[in-house]
Amino acid sequence: MNESKQAVHDFWNAESCGESLYLTGSTPDDYLRQSAIRYSLEPFIRDFAGFDCVNRKKVLEIGTGLGADHQKFSEAGAILYGIDLTRRAVEHSQRRFRVFGLNTNLQVADAEDLAFENEAFDFVYSWGVLHHTPNTERAVAEAFRVLKPGGTAKVMIYHKYSLVGFMLWMRYGLLRLKPMTSMREIYSQYLESPGTKAYSISEARELFREFTTVDAEVVLTHGDLLSSAVGQRHRGLFLKVTRLIWPRWAIRTFCKRFGLFMLITATK
Repeated sequence: MNESKQAVHDFWNAESCGESLYLTGSTPDDYLRQSAIRYSLEPFIRDFAGFDCVNRKKVLEIGTGLGADHQKFSEAGAILYGIDLTRRAVEHSQRRFRVFGLNTNLQVADAEDLAFENEAFDFVYSWGVLHHTPNTERAVAEAFRVLKPGGTAKVMIYHKYSLVGFMLWMRYGLLRLKPMTSMREIYSQYLESPGTKAYSISEARELFREFTTVDAEVVLTHGDLLSSAVGQRHRGLFLKVTRLIWPRWAIRTFCKRFGLFMLITATK
């Protein structure tokens, strides 16, 4: 594992996404509460993922995290496989599946080098993961490779022109008297794990250019609206004050195109 990927691994292996915020134990109630919070904060996941459309389909999730979406795919009858770069995330998902008596095939693995045959899956899903790996282009190519012809990939990656990005630039660029700091540097250094990336819609289409069709939709998030505890890195007075004065109604009305999440649906 090279240095940049090791840094990503170490960040997420210290704490899986949302672990300290939304998961307090490993009982059924703990996992159900974490799922309820997840889908309350990000209600668009359910429609986007299409959990109800995977019965008897062979599904790969790249980056299982705490396993909430993975659980939904299993409950819907998918023939399910999942990978994560970190042992911590895989163990979380394994515990979750034992608690609910569900089946999956989980392994610690690298999205840039999938250990599956060509055209092995009907459906590939990845929520907020591929923008963290150092070679996102390679990870997308691997998703394409393991999909069957006619198969679908559903992937969430970060959108460059987001309110979250603007707030980070305000805090770490403008207020530090470094207004020329690029958005690439802002996302890479200050959003989540080192090297995190964000894309414009045109850049995302180029990223998925091997696919036959590519649809992209940007959605506002609880991070853009400052309606939750945001991220694993950001606390402090600046965020508290901003949360109090943030014009959520105006943002929902006039800034729908400036959300952090870009939802990609791509067909091979």
